[in-house]
Amino acid sequence: MDIYSLIFGKGEKQFAVLLDPEKCDHKVIKNLIALATVSAVDYILVGGSLLVNDNLDKCIRLIKDETHLPVILFPGSEMQINGNADAILLLSLISGRNPELLIGKHVIAAPYIKASRLEVIPTGYILVESGNSTTALYMSNTMPIPRDKNDIAISTAMAGEMLGMKLIYMDAGSGALYPVPVSMIRKVKEQISVPLIIGGGISSPELAYESCRAGADIIVVGTAIEKDVELIKDISAAVKKR
Repeated sequence: MDIYSLIFGKGEKQFAVLLDPEKCDHKVIKNLIALATVSAVDYILVGGSLLVNDNLDKCIRLIKDETHLPVILFPGSEMQINGNADAILLLSLISGRNPELLIGKHVIAAPYIKASRLEVIPTGYILVESGNSTTALYMSNTMPIPRDKNDIAISTAMAGEMLGMKLIYMDAGSGALYPVPVSMIRKVKEQISVPLIIGGGISSPELAYESCRAGADIIVVGTAIEKDVELIKDISAAVKKR
């Protein structure tokens, strides 16, 4: 299955639900996947900044039992590799200057990813200031791009594309106080040709819609859905709105 062409090659707005393996529960997964299916969610992302209970395999298997939607790994570390998923976003944290998250961890993970036969999607990962300290910032030991520095975000995204990244993922982080600014989304999208993913802090259909209007190709929501799973329907409708 060519996940990249199947999903990101459509040229349509996409909506993905992000599931944290640490919060994996069969009843919760079943209900969430049922809603995701009827709400035209495009794929499921699985991953988190920190895994304590080693639930990744269990979580993926539960999801696979409930849906045929593609399951894509959104790894928080080199330990979050599982061949039961369909693909992996190979994240390079291009907004930071931590060499371990630019290439170091990838060198360790590469043989395992190769053996897993996962489809690899190189992704330029950009953390954006969100108004509070997120887990992603703490774990990555990097500074986010300031919310008012569109020029830095633009240059970073352009560099990521020039380096061969197939996706640019701008993230305010899990539990962000503020989402990625609309003005930043618009300016970045004007300068890149690869799909642009926006995540973090999107807690309402209105925020999802405005992000799409500004140029986001894919909206990712995790924390908001953990609080209210029914938001899946409304946010999906907003993302797909013409």
